[in-house]
Parts: sequence; C-alpha cells; structure tokens
Amino acid sequence: MADFKVVVADPTTGDTHQFDVDGQDANRFLGRELGDEVDGSAVGLDGFSLELTGGSDKAGRPMRKDVAGPNLKEVLLEGGVGYKPSRDGERKRITVRGREVSEETVQINVKALGDESVAAALGGDDEGEDEDAEE
Repeated sequence: MADFKVVVADPTTGDTHQFDVDGQDANRFLGRELGDEVDGSAVGLDGFSLELTGGSDKAGRPMRKDVAGPNLKEVLLEGGVGYKPSRDGERKRITVRGREVSEETVQINVKALGDESVAAALGGDDEGEDEDAEE
C-alpha cells in the first residue's frame, strides 16, 4: 500500500507544510502526473486544490516532467531538476524517475491552489507537520 510524505507549498506566504498520507488518501495520488491537480481533502485541506510540482523516490532520485511514466531512466542532462553543472557546457548522464506517481515515490511536492493561505485553513494548528516544529 502507498505511503507518501506530501509537502504543500503555500504560494501566498511562501511557507511549506508537511503531511503524512497513507491508505485511501494516498491512492488519490497514484497514477497522477506532474502538473495534475488533486483534491486538497487528501491532506486535510478542504476547499483547496493541490497541483503536483515534483517529488522523489526512496533513493532521492527526483521526478522529471520530461520523462514519461513512473520508471527510472538515465538521461543526459545539461542542468535543471536533478543536476547542476559546475561549468558551462558540462553534461552528465543522471538516473531520474518519470513524471507519474507510483508506489516507489516517497515524497510528493505540491502547490496549494485556493483563495486563502494554508496556515489560515489549518487554523494555526499544523497537525500534519513535523513533530520538531511543535516544540
């Protein structure tokens, strides 16, 4: 069964909030691709829509929008997600994951689309956020 960490970016304030999602709520993300929208109730944000912007697998390999499917692929990169060249013209073959969310995905990055801020919707109580932040 799928189990994800969903990192929700709030474009109105620039803050991020992390939620652990499993079970039926996690199934809403399976098979979706980067750029797709998911209902915010999957992470407890009713009234919001969540746009998938990125993610990574358990080895930390990033998802790339230009690679189809959920599988690993070695691509020759000049920069962008997954590789930052140290000099002009440098290229490197990097293993990345495709744009489709699968069982191998561990973290999903999303952007909250709504009229108010995420912090206001949570009522100041970030119950899904890291335990370290509650201290």
